[in-house]
Amino acid sequence: MSVFKNPYFFIPVLLFAGNQVLEKGFGIFVPFVHAYLDDLLAIPVILGITLQIYRWIHPLRQNFRFKKEHIFVAFLYVSVVFEVFLPWYSDQYIRDFWDILCYGLGAIIFYFKINR
Repeated sequence: MSVFKNPYFFIPVLLFAGNQVLEKGFGIFVPFVHAYLDDLLAIPVILGITLQIYRWIHPLRQNFRFKKEHIFVAFLYVSVVFEVFLPWYSDQYIRDFWDILCYGLGAIIFYFKINR
């Protein structure tokens, strides 16, 4: 199945887009959603798009899957960039342990529901 047809991929994409429209378009911020929804959806969206691109170009096509190690590296990369480097570099970013937990939950959702 195409990643783009997987409800565990396209529902997070729609949630992310809807949240961005509310925040950027209408200035509506729901505190808990504003703080953690994008972090929860980041890994499924990023790796979902990446997985689909790999399936278009890789010889295994629809049988291509990311290994656990690949997903862990993506989780680690996003966590370090957004929770270590960017807060160190700019005051616009804030370190938050809960964000890392959300990235981890998103990685687990990706592994079990999208990466199949």
